[in-house]
Amino acid sequence: MKKLLLIVFIWLGSLSLYSDYSIDQPTTSIDINGVSIAYTSAGEKDDPPVLMIMGLMASHKVWGEEIVNGLVDSGYRVILFDNRDTGESENLDRLGKPNLYWKFAMNYLGVNFSSPYTLNDMALDGLGVLDHLDIEKAHIVGASMGGMIAQTIASGYPERTKSLISIMSTTGAPHLSSMSERNEQNFSNVGEIDRERVHAYGFYPEAMPRQVTAIMKAGDRSNQVRSIKASTLIQHGINDTLLPPDHGEHTAELIQGSKLEIYENMGHNLPPEVLPLVIEDMVSFFDGLQE
Repeated sequence: MKKLLLIVFIWLGSLSLYSDYSIDQPTTSIDINGVSIAYTSAGEKDDPPVLMIMGLMASHKVWGEEIVNGLVDSGYRVILFDNRDTGESENLDRLGKPNLYWKFAMNYLGVNFSSPYTLNDMALDGLGVLDHLDIEKAHIVGASMGGMIAQTIASGYPERTKSLISIMSTTGAPHLSSMSERNEQNFSNVGEIDRERVHAYGFYPEAMPRQVTAIMKAGDRSNQVRSIKASTLIQHGINDTLLPPDHGEHTAELIQGSKLEIYENMGHNLPPEVLPLVIEDMVSFFDGLQE
């Protein structure tokens, strides 16, 4: 009897360990439309699924463990994937490196230009992961560029979208505030960053030219965002100097019935002192939809 109880406790403990997300847990790579995409997940298979999409140059690791485990502990299954060109997903140097100065000039002049891939291509990467896992519909969460991709899913693929959470993101409308000069300088210096060092933190500077071109190619997505019918939560930091708060406010204005949360002491990041409140609001939003 004692031996049986020990086996049961070990089995239950292994379930708990399996559910706890670690940024170092292994990923699985699958082919989606000719591109190798790496994904991982946490939580119970039958719990409501949440697809989380990271931002510019960032792999899924940048979400961190607290936010993922916060959702898992609240009864949600979290699916994470590395955007193409980041993490364990395929590096797409084979598609060429766009000249961003030239692309910016063409964009400014209103001249049409090509992009190695688009935000919709990246949205299809996420949906491909859901297809592989036989998940028909999920809560879609995206941060920064990931928010743009999440908006693309919610607008173009409403049948796959339980709800949308757009974090520190934008509609791309031209009247919105520009990034600070310091942020512009940081972007211009990306080529000088030690790649090996930033890869350890989950950032892949080599992705920037292609991903920025995809963002520019998408342009003003106001009409796309306005078409979103899914229940939506917009989360933004009041101190965001990359995408200032009016970007989140405009998103909320366009999505009928959406809820906007602006956080003190938060910039274009998820600081430790604010993260518990961000998670609490996410869980409360999801739970409200289950009722």
